[in-house]
Amino acid sequence: MMEERGRSAEGFAELQQDGWDEEMEGNGAAILEDYKKPPPWFRQITARGLIASLVIGVMYSVIVMKLNLTTGLVPSLNVSAALLAFVCLKSWTSILHQAGIVTVPFTRQENTVVQTCAVACYSIAVGGGFGSYLLGMNKKTYEQAGVDTEGNTPGSYKELEIGWMTGFLFVTAFVGLLALVPLRKIMIIDYKLTYPSGTATAVLINGFHTAEGDRTARRQVQGFAKYFSLSFFWGFFQWLYSGGRSCGFSYFPTFGLQAWKQTFYFDFSMTYVGAGMICSHLVNLSLLLGAVLSWGIMWPLIGDLKGNWFPSNLPESSMKSLQGYKVFISIALILGDGLYNFVKILAFTVRNLCSQLKNRNVKPVAYQNPNEDHGLNEFFLREKIPLWLAASGYLVLAVISTILIPHMFVEMRWYYVTLAYILAPALGFCNAYGAGLTDMNMAYNYGKVSLFILAAWAGKDGGGVIAGLVGCGLIKSIVSISADLMQDFKTAHLTLTSPRSMVISQAIGTAMGCVVAPLTFWLFYKAFDVGDPNGEYKAPYALIYRNMAILGVEGFSALPHHCLQLCCVFFAFALLMNLARDLLPDTIGKYAPLPMAMAVPFLVGAYFAIDMCIGSLVRYLWGKLDHRKATVMVPAVASGLICGEGLWILPSSVLALAKVNPPMCMRFSAV
Repeated sequence: MMEERGRSAEGFAELQQDGWDEEMEGNGAAILEDYKKPPPWFRQITARGLIASLVIGVMYSVIVMKLNLTTGLVPSLNVSAALLAFVCLKSWTSILHQAGIVTVPFTRQENTVVQTCAVACYSIAVGGGFGSYLLGMNKKTYEQAGVDTEGNTPGSYKELEIGWMTGFLFVTAFVGLLALVPLRKIMIIDYKLTYPSGTATAVLINGFHTAEGDRTARRQVQGFAKYFSLSFFWGFFQWLYSGGRSCGFSYFPTFGLQAWKQTFYFDFSMTYVGAGMICSHLVNLSLLLGAVLSWGIMWPLIGDLKGNWFPSNLPESSMKSLQGYKVFISIALILGDGLYNFVKILAFTVRNLCSQLKNRNVKPVAYQNPNEDHGLNEFFLREKIPLWLAASGYLVLAVISTILIPHMFVEMRWYYVTLAYILAPALGFCNAYGAGLTDMNMAYNYGKVSLFILAAWAGKDGGGVIAGLVGCGLIKSIVSISADLMQDFKTAHLTLTSPRSMVISQAIGTAMGCVVAPLTFWLFYKAFDVGDPNGEYKAPYALIYRNMAILGVEGFSALPHHCLQLCCVFFAFALLMNLARDLLPDTIGKYAPLPMAMAVPFLVGAYFAIDMCIGSLVRYLWGKLDHRKATVMVPAVASGLICGEGLWILPSSVLALAKVNPPMCMRFSAV
């Protein structure tokens, strides 16, 4: 999933499409055999499960943090998290059984709880703002945005510290867990919302806990382990040759030195190849189109206008120079795509809600489980989560946040926070309902709306930039976690897992993430040059979000010469591409590129788009040669590639902190 997580399930949904009904049918029959047999909620949360959740959460936090700080493009890893949860606990019970030690059987409910807890843990690293609104507050991003920019007022930055970041996460991350808990019956049972990611995860977990599923899981585990090992050692091998600036395989001029200067090269990153195998072909091709349009055509042409469109004595990194066009055109694409989808999902939500109110028997247009059984509903509703408990918990947490956040950020007035918590449940409901219908989590778009509103409200003299960034994080956190919890409730409904155990495991995972994510970020922040526009860890969304806040404070005067016209063109382009996808016949509309994906290489470069397209090509060819095997094995192999090289980050970071440099430098130059 991109930093915008709306399209995260596209790749997996595409893989699962063939044979979906048959798989659901088999799993439905299997799970109904277990009806009235699942263990009580307090036995579904186990010590071994929490340990496995922590291990998986830490590993994935490192992986997604790297992706956040390099491109901001993060694919959905929920499927591989469920697979790893199965592997960890199945191996644990098998080893103890062989040693003659009696242990509690491993159930689908425990598998679901571990997956939920692990995903909640690493989701803080994905959506905690470390690559966007939090990093956008620091001094380096403030300087990159231009100290001479009027809206970027002197001193409008806050240096990142692990203490206040952890505290901020703790006071904001838990509120979303309680905002929509009382509505679980309405969303899951009454409206029968599909929540495709939650349903897909349930299908996977139910499949694991059958005889055939066990055999399939064994093949997936073997594929994961093989490519995990290869990717890990490949990461180590590449490190040996990267002992200097612009050294190593990641700077190999695949298409020649001239193309390399425009970032067109294959950098041998197994992480992005794996991500390309998971993401849909449309996402990968949209990335490549954006790279060709920006680095292949626009930036060379605009660069030739130095001295005409912008002063020739300015460095390229200045926001009044070429960098300004890169940033603001990216923002135009992101805002155009985000605004369209925000309005579309909101209208879709309102229309379906009106239909529900007019006729309680009308169901939203969504996939209906053919094996839906009254027994599943009965079990899901058997355990009550008191309304008074959820409401009082929300109120207490909101009061705590209203008191503490203005002390953390003096620019954030108490009434800004109060207004956010008043509006958050309604916004969270709209987002969770839309996610149930479309699988698009629009939390970042709600966050952007609040960013502009608060930045303009506070103004330049009232610290509008920092207030906007904090407000964005506050709204986004509540709205996103509410939708994630409903996805988990859908998984619980289909796996006969207790709703209580899901809420508790989500809370435990969130608490883990509030500690793990800042520590993981701090490892990158201290070991690498995070935010360097010419380095590996560019953190593009930090600069994008800060400039969004500056636009909210200053308006269009922040834009370089002729940039407003270009931004209008690309904003309109984003709207047109979305309209084409929705209004044209599917045979044509499905090829319309995704503006959100196109925007990423505008600022980052073309190299990772090439990596991901190679991953997409591998998946396509594999599917042509053996479609059934590819459907089963692609998620496992891709996860192995991502996790192997991603895990190498830990030892490489420790070596960097210890000032241990790679022994060799491999560099390429013209003869």
